[in-house]
Amino acid sequence: MNDEIPAVHIRRLSKSFDGYEVLRDIDMTVRKGEVISILGSSGSGKSTLLRCINWLEQPDRGEVYVAGHRMGVDERTGKPMRARQLAAARARTGMVFQGFNLWPHFNVLQNVMEVPVHVQGVPRAQAREKALALLDKVGLAEKAAQYPHTLSGGQKQRVAIARVLAIEPQVLLFDEPTSALDPERVGEVLEVMRTLSADGYTMMVVTHEMDFARAVSDQVVFLDRGQIIERGDPESFFSRPATERVRKFLERKD
Repeated sequence: MNDEIPAVHIRRLSKSFDGYEVLRDIDMTVRKGEVISILGSSGSGKSTLLRCINWLEQPDRGEVYVAGHRMGVDERTGKPMRARQLAAARARTGMVFQGFNLWPHFNVLQNVMEVPVHVQGVPRAQAREKALALLDKVGLAEKAAQYPHTLSGGQKQRVAIARVLAIEPQVLLFDEPTSALDPERVGEVLEVMRTLSADGYTMMVVTHEMDFARAVSDQVVFLDRGQIIERGDPESFFSRPATERVRKFLERKD
């Protein structure tokens, strides 16, 4: 990917549900290798923003580009993408959900191999070698033969991260990846995410983990009622917030 082409570029993105505007005229650019933390209270539109980026939710208006390619719209015809086109476009992003979404009837290794083999056509031996390397990367190589029900929440989420990495996405989308975890398991997932950041992955992270956002982010974005009301580098955002709304939000998090 050309470094001059943004990893993600969003223009005037808006989305409503039942007449309620969840996102309104969102503009955002994410450069390759950046980590963007997206903060805000519940209901501010954070998760919907991520879901619009990979077209799990179809925006009402606006444009989303991932690695220079428009999401959801066939650029040759201007018509909505067909299912196969959309699946290929979505593969440029990797989504890590709150609830893990592992396949319970597959063991850990099979969970990581499944999409590369059956969707992307990667030879099984190659996919297996890569899956084992990714499980080692997230600290779970010894769990390859186990099934999801035997794992802790933190281990399940690390498997989910390995599964996303296996499709080689150009952008990683994290939707509150630690919110469903017991407090003692949060750190192990955040440590993997710190490693991914250090390795140069482009990441957009919806999170309530303020220490993580401050330490790892290149940019912090604050959503309120579907709009970006403040954005900036972590030091400025956390030490010198420009809006009263963000000041009150951070006070409650202390």
